[in-house]
Amino acid sequence: MVDTSIYKQFRFCRNLLKDINHTDVHGLPCIEKIVSSVEDTPEPINTSVVGTIPEWINGSFLRNGPGKFEIGNQKFNHWFDGMALLHQFKIFNGQVTYKSRFLSSGSYQANKEHNRIAVSEFGTVTMPDPCKNVFQRFLSRFELPKPTDNANVSFVTYKGDYYVSTETNVMHKVDPETLETIKKVDWSKFIAVNGATAHPHSEPDGTTYNMGNSYTTKGAYYNIIRVPPTKKTAEETLEGATVLCSIPAVDKTKPSYYHSFAMSENYVVFIEQPIKMDLLKIVTGKLTGKSISDGFSWNPKLNTIFHLIDKQTGKVSPIKYLAKPLSTFHQINAYEKDGFLIMDMCASDDGQAIANYNIQNLRKSGEALDEVYNTLCRVFPWRFVLPLSIDHDTPYGKNLNLPDSTATSIRIAKNKVFCTHEDLHGEDLHQYGGLEFPQINYGKYNTHPYRYFYGCGFRHLVGDTLIKMDLHGKNMKVWEEPGLYPSEPVFVPSPDATKEDDGVILSVVITPNKDKSTFLLVLDAKTFEEVGRAVVPVNIPYGFHGTFNLEQNRK
Repeated sequence: MVDTSIYKQFRFCRNLLKDINHTDVHGLPCIEKIVSSVEDTPEPINTSVVGTIPEWINGSFLRNGPGKFEIGNQKFNHWFDGMALLHQFKIFNGQVTYKSRFLSSGSYQANKEHNRIAVSEFGTVTMPDPCKNVFQRFLSRFELPKPTDNANVSFVTYKGDYYVSTETNVMHKVDPETLETIKKVDWSKFIAVNGATAHPHSEPDGTTYNMGNSYTTKGAYYNIIRVPPTKKTAEETLEGATVLCSIPAVDKTKPSYYHSFAMSENYVVFIEQPIKMDLLKIVTGKLTGKSISDGFSWNPKLNTIFHLIDKQTGKVSPIKYLAKPLSTFHQINAYEKDGFLIMDMCASDDGQAIANYNIQNLRKSGEALDEVYNTLCRVFPWRFVLPLSIDHDTPYGKNLNLPDSTATSIRIAKNKVFCTHEDLHGEDLHQYGGLEFPQINYGKYNTHPYRYFYGCGFRHLVGDTLIKMDLHGKNMKVWEEPGLYPSEPVFVPSPDATKEDDGVILSVVITPNKDKSTFLLVLDAKTFEEVGRAVVPVNIPYGFHGTFNLEQNRK
């Protein structure tokens, strides 16, 4: 066994460095309008193009996020609760049109019918129906919470079809052209899972991997899901989906929360982090008046565990790769090289951020707003390097990694390796508040060695800059304009691309201090300079995730 004092010293140094770089911020501008309800725009409207939109960009930039934060005289509590609003920026011949449509989910329809919040969301518990008598209202508190189908997180594809997704068991198949809701699709009708992430990974042939929990009498399990690439009939959805493997939760009644996972060419990597979900609190939430978010907690006494699963066999590696307590929502990329698995992610030493994103906090101003931001953790890009070959000859207490990375891996027990990370950034990223919403040239470089990634800098509660990070030298380029808040950057390669960064970055920029002046920003991905923008004559709330739908051979 290795002396654990080196890990205590490491943690002390990391916390000290964190305190040095995490300085308080004062005078943040109010961003209340970022979480203001809007009306949808189901018919396409023209935008005003400033600069140039490259004519080779031919397709639709699809975005998803909350767009309605009140129902009748009731208000949602959390940013994640707002009704899903789907957006389309159709780009063709240098011009851009915009449309949006509320997802016709069961939650949305029930809320609309009753003119109140009729379905509980992540941070909001529905109250008993006032139309029922006292006894009926009393009994309704003992009902199990109905999972929401308010899929407001992302656009995803399975078998070539577009879906919008959240993290429950229900997705919605949608028409990317009209944004109309086509069909509700329940994961549990095909495989034994109680939900799935909104961040699947795809192979070049269209095979898709995802993760979902299952809750049994023996406890909670994490399941790796595989969906085939093609359909046998036009009406198919998730037919043929299989559970590749099931991993028991370390704590059977308090599984870890995860928003996404990592994937290399041969492995899926599940990150079991110390953000815990208390299942008892969640299932009794209606009785106690507590929301799902109240069942989440951060336990900094627990290590993080990286589980490696062979994508072909479904076999889980007996080696558990441990790391200090960390929280991660989004991974950047993962690939294998020279017997190691390199895994890059946006991560933090703290996992309490979810609770800070209630709508009340986002609508604060002055010192109250500064206080919220200064209690948030900062998220930075980290790299872990995991040695794939551990056998009886592998030494204990020595760094197993190659010297070209400052990340370390030390064998501490027969089937345990303790890992520390390498920072994928220089000190200059600290002044931009860290980086989140990472994106890469996914089509060409996912699961392969890569050089560039893009993200949002967070000097506010939401992104306020766009950042291009170059792993060669850990240099960065920044786009920023005061008072503007860009969303997740999406890379679109140029048709004649020869370099990794040949293409453009698309980002929807929110302007909360000006009315009807939100715009689609187009940056040259190589220089990170603005090429053009398409100004939208309606207000748009700050959203979460999106994708670019390439349209072929449009005349």
